[in-house]
Amino acid sequence: MATFDAKADVWVYVDPQGKTYLSTEQVDERYTLFFRASIRSLQSGADATAPQVVLPDAPELSPKLAAFFDNSPRYRKAQPLLQEAARKYRLDYELLKALVTTESGFEPTAVSPKGAIGLMQVMPDTARRFGVDSDRWMSVEAKLADPKINVGIGARYLRLLLDMFPGRTDLALAAYNAGEGAVQKAGNKVPNFKETQNYVATVTELYAALKPPATTSTSVPQVVGVKPVLNPYGDGYVLSGSRTAYVLAPGAMPGGAIGRGNMITPALPVAPEDSRIAVD
Repeated sequence: MATFDAKADVWVYVDPQGKTYLSTEQVDERYTLFFRASIRSLQSGADATAPQVVLPDAPELSPKLAAFFDNSPRYRKAQPLLQEAARKYRLDYELLKALVTTESGFEPTAVSPKGAIGLMQVMPDTARRFGVDSDRWMSVEAKLADPKINVGIGARYLRLLLDMFPGRTDLALAAYNAGEGAVQKAGNKVPNFKETQNYVATVTELYAALKPPATTSTSVPQVVGVKPVLNPYGDGYVLSGSRTAYVLAPGAMPGGAIGRGNMITPALPVAPEDSRIAVD
């Protein structure tokens, strides 16, 4: 069974404007070591029905990492949004925190060369998939610049991926980075893309540092006092058949941070108008 090196040293660079950049490698002399922790190899050859991936041994939260969360005004401003999204969409708050740290360093104005926007680096096509699109007043890109909308869409997409690959947080993270079509095309494995493998390792490292494995769980948390909702992915997402029936469109490239503009077209019939859920 194939494995890939999941030892993800995390390097950080903060530019003069205060924007934070994270990398699994020292890109240049401006980058300093954020934290280092050895973790077990992650499997790139296991399918989605295999046992849950083993999370890393918990690294100690380094002073630099702790200071980042203690002193970052951008993190403090985003924190309530992440907490709300974690409760609403049954996500582990520390997983969301690790993902946003990796995606944008909590910079709400971040825009990737591929066009991914905001805190959770959401693509406009992903927003449309969840019922957020341009209208006469505002473009979808402008809407995604709103941190609340951005976190809401990103969290809903992450929830969908966790449900699509149950018990396999590594595959859900790989799909968030490269698109679920790329994961499925790879045979329900972490694709053999260096960026995606580094991404999975980095988020997993941060997650383990923020939440020790003894209490880390990929199971759905039970929220007391909250009634189950008919649509677990929020208003605007069209429920029409199995959510696992996604295929890579002919000729399409893998989606995600390495091509997230090429979103996979659902191989599903269009839902009748009366079954659609209106967007607020």
